[in-house]
Amino acid sequence: MKKKLIFLTLGAALIAVPVLAAPGSADRNATQTRAEAQAHAAERFAKMDANKDGKLDASDRAARHAEMQAKMFDRLDANKDGSISKAEWDQHSADRAAKRGEKRADAGDGKRGMRGHHGGRGGHGGMMMGRADTDGDKAISLAEFQTAALARFDAADANKDGQVTAAERTAQREAWKAKAGEWRAKRGAQPAAPTGE
Repeated sequence: MKKKLIFLTLGAALIAVPVLAAPGSADRNATQTRAEAQAHAAERFAKMDANKDGKLDASDRAARHAEMQAKMFDRLDANKDGSISKAEWDQHSADRAAKRGEKRADAGDGKRGMRGHHGGRGGHGGMMMGRADTDGDKAISLAEFQTAALARFDAADANKDGQVTAAERTAQREAWKAKAGEWRAKRGAQPAAPTGE
């Protein structure tokens, strides 16, 4: 189970990387070159490699998880007394409910939430991890990470001119959404496993 969770976490991170946005630019409509995609992958890899051992593996996931937990605790501990009171927890729950309501309203306005932007979570993360981990060592090296990023770049570069435009990124996202929909439909259509009565 832990290995599957590691694959899903690292794989989800891979999904969200290079092609979806031009590196070093707040302009998501900017055209991105293949060299920029490779450089962006290297930057992203360096940020994800928490222990700086040159690979992404379970220890990096554990370090990121611990960091996220510490940040979450800090956000919840509003009065900074080192503990989370029921009032602080209730306030957090109310804030989350309000944000969910805002996201639903934004979705109704045609705006996309963070899940739509980054590809969300799900079963495809494990596939991305499997594809990136070409040597099967349960870790992703910088070379493997960049190779996977460039494969996604090449898939998005519809006219093969060495650049990915905003229109090509949009087309790639739509293709991913369609595949995810097909995958969910197939998964929903599968018969239930026997219970072993």
